Amino acid sequence: MARTTFDELLDAGAHFGHLKRKWNPNMAPYIFMERNGIHIIDLYKTIAKIDEAAAAIKQISKSGKRILFVATKKQAKELVAEMVRPTNMPYVTERWPGGMLTNFATIRKAVKKMSSIDKLMVSPAFLGISKRERLQITRERAKLEKNLGSIADLNKLPSAIFVVDIMKEHIAIAEARKLNIPTFAIVDTNSDPNLVDFPIPANDDASKSIALIIKKMIEAIDEGSSERKLDRDKREEEGEEGEEHSTSKISDDDDDDAREIARKKRVAAGLEPAEGDDRKRPRKPIARKPAPGAARKPRP
Repeated sequence: MARTTFDELLDAGAHFGHLKRKWNPNMAPYIFMERNGIHIIDLYKTIAKIDEAAAAIKQISKSGKRILFVATKKQAKELVAEMVRPTNMPYVTERWPGGMLTNFATIRKAVKKMSSIDKLMVSPAFLGISKRERLQITRERAKLEKNLGSIADLNKLPSAIFVVDIMKEHIAIAEARKLNIPTFAIVDTNSDPNLVDFPIPANDDASKSIALIIKKMIEAIDEGSSERKLDRDKREEEGEEGEEHSTSKISDDDDDDAREIARKKRVAAGLEPAEGDDRKRPRKPIARKPAPGAARKPRP
């Protein structure tokens, strides 16, 4: 995974913070200086936080889990949707539906309703209803697609969420914290980094800054997915080899079992001593027939 460079962040304007009077004191460790009434973010700490977040996202992607991207800001919504769509990760860029995480079952009902409308629109019964009803159904379908289309394949709660601006998406952060879902976010100087598990101090208003950080997260997701695929292929190959080895081993074990059963039968019949029994077995006395004409001794 390529490491983020200082020059890339500097060219993207990631070091520009908000006005000094709007700052959050919890951001003090990430502020380098103040110039012309504007706080300047320490980009070396930004690089360290990007690498830390990318490593965590890579592990989540490698385990096959989903990460929900949230960015409803005007300068970030189209950018995030375009970059996240190829990764097949869910994203919310229009409006955060309240209770999307804490009331996930209701959101799933709305998604199922959208799929039922799709089935209705391709059925012959759709042509049998009035033109006005068809128009209403089409509008409802477009509204659902706009708000929930990007999470249509999200069948369970995401394993993590990535937020561009935690001040604007404070409801999403609150729901994720309530459900103990790991949170990743770009935090500016007016935000509280303590609300996020993996904060990335950077400018969350500049589209170039947002695009650069999202790009690094996407690269981490792609790398984790590639490693997951390689591990799966390796396990399949090892499984085939193990199956051949186990087949030969089973045949050898069968032979050993057959030999053991035969040995136990011989031991039970007295034809072979048991294991650990080195003592000589006493011979049974052989009864001899008396010689003809010999007098038998009277029994006492």
